[in-house]
Amino acid sequence: MERVKLVFPEADLCHRHPLSVRITDMNYGRHLGHDAVVSLMHEARVHALSALALAEGDMGGYPCVAADLAVQYQAESRWPEALVVETAIPAPGRRAIAVFHRIRRVADERTVATARINLMLVDPATGRPVAVPDLVCERLTGRA
Repeated sequence: MERVKLVFPEADLCHRHPLSVRITDMNYGRHLGHDAVVSLMHEARVHALSALALAEGDMGGYPCVAADLAVQYQAESRWPEALVVETAIPAPGRRAIAVFHRIRRVADERTVATARINLMLVDPATGRPVAVPDLVCERLTGRA
């Protein structure tokens, strides 16, 4: 089986969000579960976008949806460890916005997981993808 290899784009780091592992985030293996990792990244992404004056439900007039998600696990994390979720957003493509997350343990700075989610903006009337508006590109690249 070929393993996913994600490279976090350091130059595009735009936000750091502190979180901690909750007891409800633990799975049957007694470590941070996949569903919780996805939720922690979502929380961090909402804060990162908010810091750029954007919202998932209104990205230049369009809501965004997840087109795909890849997660690479590098270490385990357990309750009640403090974490930081770093978010990097490279310049968007014509129809997609790649968002990278890196979850690190605060105590030893070890990377727990690295992920990439591709977001697409959709026309709510048709459900069809639309081009990323200039306003969104400007805010994501710091030219707003």
